[in-house]
Amino acid sequence: MTDRKFFDDDSEQDDDFVSKTQRKKEMHALQELGKQLVELNDEQLARMPLEPKLEAAVVEMRRIRHREARRRQLQFIGRLMRDADQDGIQAALDQFNHQSRASIQIHHQAEQWRDRLLTEPDALQEFIDQHPGVDIQHLRQLLRQAQKEASQNKAPSSARKLFKEIRDTLSEAALNG
Repeated sequence: MTDRKFFDDDSEQDDDFVSKTQRKKEMHALQELGKQLVELNDEQLARMPLEPKLEAAVVEMRRIRHREARRRQLQFIGRLMRDADQDGIQAALDQFNHQSRASIQIHHQAEQWRDRLLTEPDALQEFIDQHPGVDIQHLRQLLRQAQKEASQNKAPSSARKLFKEIRDTLSEAALNG
């Protein structure tokens, strides 16, 4: 009977107990977060809320080429991440990912508009109606030059300029909401 009472008292301490498997999962999650930090460019890394020691470890990881050394350095970054502002870092990473997805979407839209403008005669008016702030004369000039280059089998330099103009217009429209 006393053994049963002994086990019942332990149940109160079980609330704070974290299994070894759970600790490993948490460490792997921190290492994965650290791996995402390593993949950022210098400008993005500078905007992250990192402690100097963690930032130095991330920069060092970029320099390391040997596989085993990279693994150990990633474990070290994971240990440093325990004391870091994990929520702030994740929020900043999410913001970078959102911006990246938005720029990719704008890029795809610009490609679609360029292709439509080059093939469909009514597409120009539709684009102008949707984006009233666009320089119409410049857009028409680029479109004519791109069509002329395509008919003469020349390099598509005007089509690239047309794409850039469309992309800039779409980006500006996205910023202005």
